[in-house]
Amino acid sequence: MHNWREWRKHRRTELMTRRELVSESEQRCWNTAITYSLERGFPSLQNSVVGFCWPHRGEYDPRPAMNYLREHGATLALPEIVNKHEALRFRKWWPEAPMKIGTYDIPVPDNTDPVTVGAVITPMIGFDQLGFRLGYGGGYFDRTLVAIVPRPLAIGVAFEILRLSSVHPQPHDIPMDFIVTEAGIYRVTSIGLDLISVEECAAENALK
Repeated sequence: MHNWREWRKHRRTELMTRRELVSESEQRCWNTAITYSLERGFPSLQNSVVGFCWPHRGEYDPRPAMNYLREHGATLALPEIVNKHEALRFRKWWPEAPMKIGTYDIPVPDNTDPVTVGAVITPMIGFDQLGFRLGYGGGYFDRTLVAIVPRPLAIGVAFEILRLSSVHPQPHDIPMDFIVTEAGIYRVTSIGLDLISVEECAAENALK
């Protein structure tokens, strides 16, 4: 696509409007389904440092799933934008952690310890059939996934109404490893999204 930036800009606006029009009851239902899949499908997260994002503008709310993981042994972290052209820095988070308002008016930990994440629960404005994510356009998550060695497990979370046939991926775009929606868990493969059971996902991501 010649003008993919402009195309993505329009799709973001369209999908964010679509997401914000979802009723509270419907969103609660979808949130519950995604939370169940995250809790039951990824036991390996329980002994990992897990990065997640504070919910913003109608996104899936990961906090119930994150609290579950924390109660089962996980260390949790929230991202902080350090520089516009750098990878994100993750800082340790817990329910009583000191917080401040960061970039885009999103809460971030206030000078808690920096940590290296082993997995990231990543919100998506949209996603496509090959597991590529449409984000807010800053490229932070793509840079972060490249910068952290070994690369963190990338789990994208979104609602089915945000699915696109293609986000017209560019060379810098990195697909997710899994995508979780209210419909279930998708394994990302080279030929597309593969809907798998919670049990199958849990076997692939067993607690070690």
